[in-house]
This record gives sequence, structure tokens and C-alpha cells, in this order.
Amino acid sequence: MSSSKPVIPMTPELQAQHDRTDAFMAEITQQITMHQFDTTDQVLLKRMVEEGFSDTRGVMRLRFAETLGQIGEPATPVLLEAVSSHPNEVVRRASAKTLTLIGDPTAVPTLLHAFLNDPDQVVRSSSVGALARTGEVSVPPLLDILASETADQTTKGHAAWALAFIGAEATEYLTPALNSDSLDVRCAVIGAIVKVVQDQPSEKLLNILISALTDPEPTIRNDVAAGMAQINSPETIPHLILACRDSDVDVRKAAVSSLGKVGDESALETMRSLLNDDENVVRVLAKVAISQLEQRLADDDWD
Repeated sequence: MSSSKPVIPMTPELQAQHDRTDAFMAEITQQITMHQFDTTDQVLLKRMVEEGFSDTRGVMRLRFAETLGQIGEPATPVLLEAVSSHPNEVVRRASAKTLTLIGDPTAVPTLLHAFLNDPDQVVRSSSVGALARTGEVSVPPLLDILASETADQTTKGHAAWALAFIGAEATEYLTPALNSDSLDVRCAVIGAIVKVVQDQPSEKLLNILISALTDPEPTIRNDVAAGMAQINSPETIPHLILACRDSDVDVRKAAVSSLGKVGDESALETMRSLLNDDENVVRVLAKVAISQLEQRLADDDWD
């Protein structure tokens, strides 16, 4: 079954509409080039949203989005109006995506509402993408969503992604949130901290992750052990070796897999002992990890 989009037949009416939109874009481009574009003209900006984002051509919608993105925050009000109330989901989608280019913090309340309530999945995902670009100001409401008992797992997954995307800007909220009563919040925070340490090494945050390898909750220990593979720090190796003896099989699996990627010679003895683990999957992963470690050690001998 083909997944290609349906081809819209070119009628005289549609061609005329394209011609009008092309002429409008040419006019806007000229005004911007000549420094004559009035960014305070809300009527003009609204026309750009209405006509540009209603165009059937994706490439033309993209041109309008990039242009409005360059205009920046003066375009925020008309984009928010479109996101919140335009009857055409294509216009709402394009408006949310354009707000991603602008990253205006004042857009957060409207974007949150669209993320949680819009009937169109693309609008919702585009809205959370725009939230992620606003940075720190979006962190508290994203944590609230993760702690919510009514939000579904798809919504929480998007919120966790946004939190990780925000990364270092969210740091001051991350450590306190590790003490949340919500497991979803704590898991998302672990993911965000892993991303921050991966991008911007921090001894303080790395130590927080290492401490979390002994958390009472197995899901947290599992997420941390898996995240260590992304961080690739020698400091994590002895702690991952200890995690290979965890009572939870998923934690052991994650620790073994991470050691296969980041471990050194000190991990080999532990890996070999796991060839007798009670769980077959751990034995298989240990065999793979041993092969990875031995290959890396052999490669190092040739350096």
C-alpha cells in the first residue's frame, strides 16, 4: 500500500490561487529587501498566515514560515491566534511550527493548550516542539504534565522529550524534581540530566546520576544504567560493574549493555562471571559485551 500523499489536481482556480500567493510572497520579499516591511502591521501579518499557510504547496508554506520566523516576535500574536482558533488544521500546524522558529516565551500558555487539547496530532506535536524551543519558561508546566494522573503516556512522552531538549536551561529544576512523588517525572528528569551531561559534562550532575544507580526504584536504576552508555565517562565504569549484580534483571541488562559500549579491561571479569547468570538474556548480553570489550582492547593495542 502506497503511503504517498494524494496529488491535488491543478485546476484553473487553484493555479490562480498559486499565482496570487506567489505574487504576495514576491511583494513581501521586496519590502523586506528594501527595509520597507512594517512589522507592526498586524493586518499584513495575519494575511501572511492566512494566505501563506493555506497554500496547498508545502514549499510555499515553508517560505512563509521562514519569513515569519525572521520577522520574529512581532508575528507571535497572529500565529497564536491561528494556533488557538483557526478552523484549518494545516494553518494551525504551520503556525505552531513557525513559533518553533521564533521561540517566544509569551507563546507558552497557548502552546500548552494546543499541546494538550488540539484534535490534530500534528498540531499537538508541533506545539510541544515550539514549547521546547522557548526554554526554561516551559519547564514547570512540562513537569506538571509529567506528574499529571490524567495525561496519557504519549503526551508524557512528548513532554519528557521537550524537557530533555531544553537540557541545560532546565538544570535548576531537575535536581529538586528527582524527589517528586511521580515516577514519570523522575524518569523524565533522569533522561534530561543524561542529555545535559552528554552535551555539557558536569561532575555534579554525573554524581547525581551515579547516586541514582542505587535508587530504591528499579525503573530509575534501569534508566540511569542505560543512560551511562550515552555519557561514556570512565567514572561510571565501577558503578556499572556493581549494577551488573542488581537484583532487577532489567537493570543488569542495561548495565551489561552499557559496559559493552563504555567499559574497559576492569569490566571483563564481571562480564565473564555473568555468563552464568540465572537469566538467559543477561548471559547473551554479557557474551556480546565481552566481544565488544575484547575488540576495543585489541584495537587499542594497535594505536
